[in-house]
Parts: sequence; structure tokens; C-alpha cells
Amino acid sequence: MNSSRTATLIILILAFSMVFEAREMRSQEAKTKYGHMAPVEEYLISDRNAEIALARSAAPESISHDATVLVLGQHGYETAVAGKNGFVCVVERGWMSPPDAPEFWNPRIRGPICFNPPAARSVLPTTYKRTEMALAGRTQAEIIAGNKTAFARGELPALEPGAMSYMMSKGAYLTDHGDHNLAHLMFYAPPLEAPVWGADLPKSPVMLNPQFKGTQPIDVFVVSVGRWSDGTPAPVM
Repeated sequence: MNSSRTATLIILILAFSMVFEAREMRSQEAKTKYGHMAPVEEYLISDRNAEIALARSAAPESISHDATVLVLGQHGYETAVAGKNGFVCVVERGWMSPPDAPEFWNPRIRGPICFNPPAARSVLPTTYKRTEMALAGRTQAEIIAGNKTAFARGELPALEPGAMSYMMSKGAYLTDHGDHNLAHLMFYAPPLEAPVWGADLPKSPVMLNPQFKGTQPIDVFVVSVGRWSDGTPAPVM
């Protein structure tokens, strides 16, 4: 019996080792493949109406129909549709990833997101700032440092209570490996220990996303949901 248990344990250890090694290999490949910014045109969506529709798909129509919609142009985000409910929907690019993300410059990344009013006022400005720096040709390190400096100087607002966003689009492309392309909500909070939210614990639906780590005092807690914005079933985390 003991030998059987030992053999099982060894198999499990080897299996986990293979998973971690595979993830590390993918990370290294991405760092090599996306080591610098691609031509700006690769980050743009040529069909303006398609980008508007993709941005709106981040949230149910009851929210996105009356939201302001932004599209990315050569010099930054532009208002394509003026809304009236305080929400803002936009398709973010890879440079809104965590500071050390290997796919930071992946031109295929499309992150449809709808910010609620508090998030539109206090989180969205960081999207504007990072995008401005990316389109100006700054490196990944310079963008992260510039983000941190902008907040320290008061050029970026403090986080407002109640800030959250919707990312429930079927059309999202958040990584080449598909393991984060899930319908989810994000809640922004002052820095807290992950266990306070029950994040990253076994069978918990909450995950801590280090999107703003080292740049400004915002923790992002991700909660996967079981349906896309159109109401159809979605896989859960």
C-alpha cells in the first residue's frame, strides 16, 4: 500500500512539474516573440464599426447600449459614441497587461471592457496614459515607470469606491494560450491581501490580477461568471 501511494505521489509531482515547465516555456517564447512593439497599424482595427461592436460586447446590452464607446486611433483613443449612463466601453490592447506580462506587446490582444462610472473616472485614465506612451514609442519598462510617475505626481486620479468593470465578450482575445479568455467581472480595490477576498484559494471563483502592481495602489479582483454578455453559457474559471 505504501509503495502504491509513493508511486502515485511521484506521478503527481512529475505531472505538476511538466505543467509548470510548459508554462515557463510558453512565457519565455512569448517574451522572445513579443520583445518590442509591433508597427502601430497591427494594433488598430480598420473597421471602426467592428471595434464599436466589440467594445459593446463586453457587457450586456442593457448596460452597453447607452454607454460611451471609444475606439483606438493613430494618436490614442477617440470617442466614437457619446453615451448617457456613465459607463465607458473600450477595447484595450496588450499594454494594459501586468507590468511583467510576456505578451505586453502582442498585437493580437483585444480586451473589450466596460467600466462603470467610478471606474471610468478613476481607472480608465490609466488606459489613456499607457496608450499615449505606447503610441509615442516608449518601451515596456518606460511605460510602467511612466505610469508609476504619473500617479505619484497626481496626474492620475485616486481610485474611487465602487469601481468595477465588465469583461464578458465572446470576442475577447486576451492571450495566445486562451487560458484567460473567460467571461468575468473585475472589482478594483485599495491594496489588500488576496485571502481577504478569498482570492486564489481552492475552488474560489475569485482571482487576484496584478495588473497595476508596482505602478499605483490598485488591486484587481477577477470573478468569473457563467455566461457571455449575450446570455449564452460561458466556461467558468
